[in-house]
Amino acid sequence: MEKKRIVSGIRPTGDLHLGHYLGVLKNWVELQDEYQCFYFIADWHALTSEYRDPSIISQSSRDMVMTWLGVGIDPEKSVIFRQSDIKTHAELFLLLSMITPLSWLERNPTYKELKEELKEKDLSTFGFLGYPVLQAADIVIYHADRVPIGEDQLPHLELTREIVRRFNFIYGEQVLKEPKEILTEAPKVTGLDGRKMSKSYNNAIFIYETEDSLKLKVMQMLTDIKRQRKKDPGEPKDCNLYPLHEIYTDEETRQEIQKGCRDASFGCVDCKKILIENLHREFQPVWERIDYYRGHVSLVDDILREGCLRAAQESDRTMDRVRTAMRLTT
Repeated sequence: MEKKRIVSGIRPTGDLHLGHYLGVLKNWVELQDEYQCFYFIADWHALTSEYRDPSIISQSSRDMVMTWLGVGIDPEKSVIFRQSDIKTHAELFLLLSMITPLSWLERNPTYKELKEELKEKDLSTFGFLGYPVLQAADIVIYHADRVPIGEDQLPHLELTREIVRRFNFIYGEQVLKEPKEILTEAPKVTGLDGRKMSKSYNNAIFIYETEDSLKLKVMQMLTDIKRQRKKDPGEPKDCNLYPLHEIYTDEETRQEIQKGCRDASFGCVDCKKILIENLHREFQPVWERIDYYRGHVSLVDDILREGCLRAAQESDRTMDRVRTAMRLTT
């Protein structure tokens, strides 16, 4: 029985952090055993916000793939490729934009949110407004059955389905497939300062750290503000650090931390040392694999080259059907 197909991508706009690891990459690793997965570097999407200085895109793209490989994305199981290497993405984006009503894009619930979050950038561009159409092209060009997303991204996927339905209705054929969602639970990952972990906030713990930088960052993390001194009792749920213990620390130790925090028998520094040790244990093998690919860059280029060939075969088949349905062939 042929596996169902998944398509997903990440924008290469800098190093990936624990939010990406817990919210996206761990799910990717698990999904590749059950599904045929197409994972791509969304470098054209990155241009919507980084068009003034796109150098970060090229710098980040290869490093990001090394991180994917380091956490367990397997090129034997998954197709790994760069979006801009498959020019048919742009062609399908153009064709779908011809049939997509402007009002659909303007009602995109995250449009204003992203403009506010990235308010230091000028995002009053067609590319930024129209990125959901490019996103739709990315997905449907591979006939994706499923797309792994968080609940907040459901409106994006529904817009993709609306575009597919409109295309199939106008051209009278079931050329494009309506993808369904795989809802993934992304744990809330706060940064060093208590806000959402983000590169733009300069508060991130990255997937690739050194032992020293990891220790420095965790020791800087804010804890329960009620604990000004070790003898002050606190509450784990009010501590910026504790959610990471929920993920990386065993239950018995967590119980000890909770008790020690509440009765002030356990200090914040002691709590941080436990987390540092557990994070180091989790990511040391990842760092070693990333270091290997950093020393064998040609292997990464080979993986991208092979992924491009496999992706192109699939996308070309879709575009042949799209052009025929739209009577663009002679």
